[in-house]
Amino acid sequence: MTLEQELSQGIAALNIAVDAEARLRLLQYLSLLHKWNKVYNLTAIREPRKMLTHHLLDSLAVVPYLSGDAIADIGSGAGLPGIPLALARPDWSMTLVESNHKKAAFLTQACIELKLTNAQVIVEHVEAFNPQKKFSMVISRAFSALAEFVELAGHLCAADGRLIAMKGVYPYDELESLPANIVVDRVISLKIPGLEAERHLVIMGRNEWQK
Repeated sequence: MTLEQELSQGIAALNIAVDAEARLRLLQYLSLLHKWNKVYNLTAIREPRKMLTHHLLDSLAVVPYLSGDAIADIGSGAGLPGIPLALARPDWSMTLVESNHKKAAFLTQACIELKLTNAQVIVEHVEAFNPQKKFSMVISRAFSALAEFVELAGHLCAADGRLIAMKGVYPYDELESLPANIVVDRVISLKIPGLEAERHLVIMGRNEWQK
């Protein structure tokens, strides 16, 4: 089976709509990631087929649970989940926040080569980033523990926005450590095609009574 076929099957299994052009650009992104990874060590995963399941499909699995006109990807790294999300949903505005200059260089080049007009790269530590307009959603993938994520990135989220963390196993201990002004909307178990490992999505907001 080709990578194109695997991607199409995976997208179908996730029950999301991604048009043919976006699928082609997702594969172009995969090729860029594979090429740059040889020099920049962007990810420990080296094989394109594993990158497809562990990175592309893993990122795309959150599409049904996101909304809003402005989304920030915190500690974007190799552009995960931000670049796959921007490719799959061109109507979303994605801001990729990454403090590592080598990784940010890859993000910038990827946005240029993929002609991603709905994504911008911010080379800054998340706690120092202070945009004029807050984000409707702030997402992270393998960034930090939940409490640290909230502490470092909470200021980026609009008052009625959501903080969203992509996790592996159900984060029982991390949920217990959240501050009182954060309420957990829900924890969603995700099934990633071709990936046996556990995946969970934690969606959080501010507790109006505990501001």
